[in-house]
Amino acid sequence: MNTIYDEILKAKISNQKLLAILIDPDKINIKNASQIAQQIKKSPATHIFIGGSFVTTNILDSLIEIIKSEIDLPILLFPGNPSQISGKADGILFLSLLSGRNPDYLIEHQVNAVPILKKINIEIISTGYILIESGAETAVERISKTKPLNRNDSNYVLQTAQAGELIGNKLIYLEAGSGAKNAVPLEIITLVSQNILLPLIVGGGIRSKTEIENVYNSGADLVVIGTAFENDLNFFDFKLSH
Repeated sequence: MNTIYDEILKAKISNQKLLAILIDPDKINIKNASQIAQQIKKSPATHIFIGGSFVTTNILDSLIEIIKSEIDLPILLFPGNPSQISGKADGILFLSLLSGRNPDYLIEHQVNAVPILKKINIEIISTGYILIESGAETAVERISKTKPLNRNDSNYVLQTAQAGELIGNKLIYLEAGSGAKNAVPLEIITLVSQNILLPLIVGGGIRSKTEIENVYNSGADLVVIGTAFENDLNFFDFKLSH
């Protein structure tokens, strides 16, 4: 049986573009979870990411159960810390914040997550997470107490991504941050995608169909939409050409 990661790899090889809708449990009312799931069902989404920089609610298990009852898509945790882990999910992006130098987000949270992950049966996908400057302080920057990489220094972003690949990460995630003023520059996406072998995820500050298409055309294998969908559940009233 193929894993979620196997399917992502297969999609990359066949140039099938993927789309994840990111749900932040802190930003939704659990009473609306079924309606959100129905809107996702009508969208071009291939994956659902659940998590946020600082989740304070305790609805994670219930939220995942409701979504699973409505829609058959892989649900991957996108955690800011070990408290955001649920055995109800299908997998977890096991994130290491490569762009920062805060040891808590490079390794400490991962160490603390191990006892929880060993008790549950979900797929663990090692992910190099790289925050790119977006023109405003984002939640990731504030919570992690790390500075994003300079959006004008493409080569250093590439080196960081390549370091993640050499370390053994299975995915590279270029992130502008939730509600970012500016998305990850297309030239950075192109440079990174052309110089790593791993599937490339891109998220943050992407607000339209045209922007999604541009990110795909620049080399992203999977695009993440969060704030745009939060603000408008009808955001995906269009078809993507990929």
